[in-house]
Amino acid sequence: MKNLIILLVIFSTSLSFGQNIKYKDFNSIELGTTRKLKVYVPESYKKDTARLYPLTILFDGDYLFDVYVGNAKLFAQRDKAPEQIIVGIIQGENKARYTDCAYDKINGLPTENSDRFYRFVRSELLDHLETTYRLSPFRTLVGSTLTANFVNFFVIENEPVFDAFININPYFSPDMPTFLQNKLSEQSKNKLYYYLNSGKYNSDKKHKRIEQVAYLLNDINSPNILYKYDTFKSTKTASIGQAIPSALAHIFDIYSAISKEEFKLNVQHLSPPDAIDYVQNKYIEIDYLFGTNIKIRERDIYAIESIIIDQENGDYLAEFGEMINRLYPESPLSDYYIGMYHEKAGKYKQALKNYKNGYAKMDENGGDAESYYQNIERVLNRQDEIIIQEELEDEERKAKKEEEKAYKEEYKNNKKAKEEELKKNRDADKEEWKKKKDDDKEMRDKYRKKRNDK
Repeated sequence: MKNLIILLVIFSTSLSFGQNIKYKDFNSIELGTTRKLKVYVPESYKKDTARLYPLTILFDGDYLFDVYVGNAKLFAQRDKAPEQIIVGIIQGENKARYTDCAYDKINGLPTENSDRFYRFVRSELLDHLETTYRLSPFRTLVGSTLTANFVNFFVIENEPVFDAFININPYFSPDMPTFLQNKLSEQSKNKLYYYLNSGKYNSDKKHKRIEQVAYLLNDINSPNILYKYDTFKSTKTASIGQAIPSALAHIFDIYSAISKEEFKLNVQHLSPPDAIDYVQNKYIEIDYLFGTNIKIRERDIYAIESIIIDQENGDYLAEFGEMINRLYPESPLSDYYIGMYHEKAGKYKQALKNYKNGYAKMDENGGDAESYYQNIERVLNRQDEIIIQEELEDEERKAKKEEEKAYKEEYKNNKKAKEEELKKNRDADKEEWKKKKDDDKEMRDKYRKKRNDK
């Protein structure tokens, strides 16, 4: 019975996995033939119609596709990478990979046939996928051995359309290290993620060429070239299963919560406002690159907590709490940090109010509620100071009320004085106008009399 249940679970999982994978025939004008594609679309695609998804294209889709999809699903479930739309190009039929990804032995560039395949991927396939699916700006290209070498023709183009490149045991052409060095040494605009691996299972010649590329990448001093090189003590086949998860961890590192390494390298020396900005900008970039509008994880909030509390006397605790309130209004964390801000400032009445608000959001039977209540008790122990603060606040309110009353009285008196002055000015204007009118009448009368005398 137990074995039957296990088989049913495996069967249902495989069925669910297969339901999201489709084979498609693509009629290519560039290649003059029909190519078979294998496409994986996450289950959430139809449910969340506003969401965008990063794209991954795999060469050697015959055998790389299922391994990559399995790892991609695992990383997404563990919140280590966004869900992806994954497209594998089938190249095993008629040994198509050898004509698709060949290179000229003399100049190291694509042959006439492989140049058509390059244009097929670069233009036809990408245009089709962009019009068919909701894609985010982030794109990954994956290849193995010969097709991994071909991946690099997309690296060295003038304006790369892919952001991440996974090279599994690449069979680099003799000229490829030079091509890469010339291109990557001047890469400055956008970030480029580059992964490659090797091992003693490769021939000495191939292994040394891979190491040559690894060394030149290591020497390129650019924050926009993010590369990783692995050497595995296994077999060539086993290394595929090792390389793909390692590459995913490298490429989607920014998507994951702040790790110990990231905190040590990028965060721990920041000031409170810079630490808050770092976390907020991290999630803005996640949203832009991967189309995944996720809230700042609570784990990342805790990651910068010590910086906010320990530095600058907690001056940014209120800002920190307000940020959390925007993200998690149902959480007591925002009230806790704002309460701590007031407590550090000696405003115990306000602190008590926030701590009580936070406690009201908690399950009283939960284990955290008891420890959280200690904040309230700690402030209540300062009851005398709270009473003094209340008396001071009452005095301030009374003083403010008297000030407002005096202001209103002054305003009223000033208004009355202005009205009287205005009336006085109007009366003076009327007298002046009347006098002018009388003078004009007198002048006209004199003129008439003078005229009659004549």
